[in-house]
Amino acid sequence: MQDSLFPEDGLPVPESTPAATRRAKKQDGSGLAQLGSRVVAKPATLDSIELAAALPRLAHLGTSSWTFPGWKGLVWEGNYSDAQLSKHGLTAYAQHPLFRTVSLDRAFYRPLSAAQYAQLAAQVGDDFRFSVKAPALVTDATVRGEPGRSPRSSQPNPAFLNPELALREFVQPALAGLGPKLGALVFQISPLPQSLLADMPALLQRLASMLQAVPSREVLRQTAPDAVVAVEVRDPQWLTPEFAAVLRASGATYCLGLHAKMPPIEDQFPMLRALWPGPLVCRWNLHPSHGAFGYQDAVKRYAPFNRLVDEDPQTRSALARVIIATTNAGHPVYATLNNKAEGCAPLSVVALAREICGI
Repeated sequence: MQDSLFPEDGLPVPESTPAATRRAKKQDGSGLAQLGSRVVAKPATLDSIELAAALPRLAHLGTSSWTFPGWKGLVWEGNYSDAQLSKHGLTAYAQHPLFRTVSLDRAFYRPLSAAQYAQLAAQVGDDFRFSVKAPALVTDATVRGEPGRSPRSSQPNPAFLNPELALREFVQPALAGLGPKLGALVFQISPLPQSLLADMPALLQRLASMLQAVPSREVLRQTAPDAVVAVEVRDPQWLTPEFAAVLRASGATYCLGLHAKMPPIEDQFPMLRALWPGPLVCRWNLHPSHGAFGYQDAVKRYAPFNRLVDEDPQTRSALARVIIATTNAGHPVYATLNNKAEGCAPLSVVALAREICGI
């Protein structure tokens, strides 16, 4: 039944010496491991190893970033600051048996260089794949303020969906730096002003021009055999047959965006059906109970992100079904989960993996 879901129709490599291990265990007066020491991964449990072995080989599950001190006892041992985890936590994160991908959301706020991508790639194993967000420089229709701030809707962004910038600031450095560890190139188009949404044909043509400039999947695979290009949107007006046709013509896919700004997962399935069969890229970002603008409310409710608070079994079950169908059809899955989805991304990954495996 699941097979026919869509039928026919600053990043140094951490030290690994015994001396570095001893330094990681030393604590300063605050209880934090000394700045600069490597992050020690929590040893894998037998349950997590067996669950990872039962997952489909093509299913890459992971989280949005890895910089959360509250994951102590889930992902790492000991107490670490977010700054320590940002610089040294990726290697420990990638040792978790279930984490086969991570979303590089930081690339959205400031483009990364090929060298920065390469430093990240050096910290994970050969079977790890990165899901990378395109810079807001390209995907915001209005000029964004300081990093993390919302766009200012009164000032149009002249670089919005610019093909040359998309290649130079995103695709080329990510491909050069990550190489075969590149999984998904995600263009997350921020909420748009009504003036643009009122002329969808022009908007779709603009998107088509940018996507046509991106190397085809065949070209990408010469360097990154598993790489896919995906487009995530934050306005439901995009969800039309015409949007699907633009994606299909360029070889891109739809990024299933589980966010309160978008319809529930089942209502987004028609986009996946229109592109079936093909890879799945999913970003499970925010629990719907918080509303379209409830990100900060979710942060306050869920911090320090060490337990599931608002479980969403309906979304989890539906997502598991489409992951099973996609991998059974021989296509890769890149699914990243945010702390704001249910309260704790690592525990959400475990719960999703159990649902996929029927455990």
